[in-house]
Amino acid sequence: MNREPGLSVRLKLTLSYAGFLMLAGALLLAVVWVFLLRYVPTVIDIPPQTSPPPWTPAPPFVPSRSDLVEAFLPKAALVLGFLLVFGLVGGWILAGRMLAPLTRITHATRLAASGKLSHRIGLEGRDDEFRELADAFDTMLTRLEAHDAEQRRFAANASHELRTPLAITHTLLDVARNDPSHNTVDLLERLHFINTRAIDLTEALLLLSRANQRSFAREEVDLSLIAEEAAETLLPLAEKRGLTITTSGDVATALGSHALLLQMTTNLVHNAIVHNLPEQGTVWVTTSVHPRNVELTVENTGEQLSPRLVSTLAEPFQRGTERIVGDHAGVGLGLAIVKSIAEAHDGTLTLAPGATGGLRVAVRLPTSRGVPASLGDRGEHVPGQDDVRI
Repeated sequence: MNREPGLSVRLKLTLSYAGFLMLAGALLLAVVWVFLLRYVPTVIDIPPQTSPPPWTPAPPFVPSRSDLVEAFLPKAALVLGFLLVFGLVGGWILAGRMLAPLTRITHATRLAASGKLSHRIGLEGRDDEFRELADAFDTMLTRLEAHDAEQRRFAANASHELRTPLAITHTLLDVARNDPSHNTVDLLERLHFINTRAIDLTEALLLLSRANQRSFAREEVDLSLIAEEAAETLLPLAEKRGLTITTSGDVATALGSHALLLQMTTNLVHNAIVHNLPEQGTVWVTTSVHPRNVELTVENTGEQLSPRLVSTLAEPFQRGTERIVGDHAGVGLGLAIVKSIAEAHDGTLTLAPGATGGLRVAVRLPTSRGVPASLGDRGEHVPGQDDVRI
């Protein structure tokens, strides 16, 4: 934004200090005039002595008001001039010392604007307004640096994931072109599988971007109904794998997007089905109500997981390869999308390894209306040491 040049803050503070000092001096001189000089008579009459004795001394000189004014005004002007110079010099030095932290903050802002997010102000001293501003700016830089690193890592991973199916497709087409006798049906099946995987990945990236932008309309959504809908949709996949899906819980009403919350629940249930025991496994989907939020919990059976592995599962493209059962590896964005949708609804995602194996995923969202405190005592999970809050 183009603005006309103006006075610096330091100069404004200097003029303010000097002006205040001049005003204080002028008021002091005015007090002297009002309470002292005004009581001095204009003309002082001394009665003459008719026949003073020769040994009588001469009468003392008593100054009148005009004499005092003539002596007072030059000294007052000199004092005001000294106060002006002293106020300007002292105000300039004081303003410089007061604004020194602001100079450091400005320097850090310019470095951040140029892309250097690793710089920190690190303002020393006691807590005051400048220190609070500097600490807030350092906190913002820390978050921006972490977000920038996450975006760079995500872009690199997404580029790699998108490049892989394209490279495989290119290789298959080269093989088919160089070997006309190659089985066309097998080639088409493999190309169809790779193309479907690329489409799934692209749609997952678009959904993740939409959740991060929070560009959706909000309405009252019952998580219990969404859980039943997701379980019914994925029931054929569960039966194919010999798994059982159990849904239960209270009516849990949240405020958000029905489509996104359904996608979030579907991702959780699908993840619980895919990463389960080879057979005779179980998936539990429950909803509960707490004083200020509602909770959707998805648990499953499976192999024992370490807390270190669980802490990485919500990162983009982190599939947890030792958890995969069968040939359904996914695109590595299932829990990342769940995390983004939960955060877009001002909620939290908690991952915890099951006591006997498997994974417990809990999503807490703000409730759409007030809930009695007594409802929060039913089925509330107490976080343990292995819980990982995302």
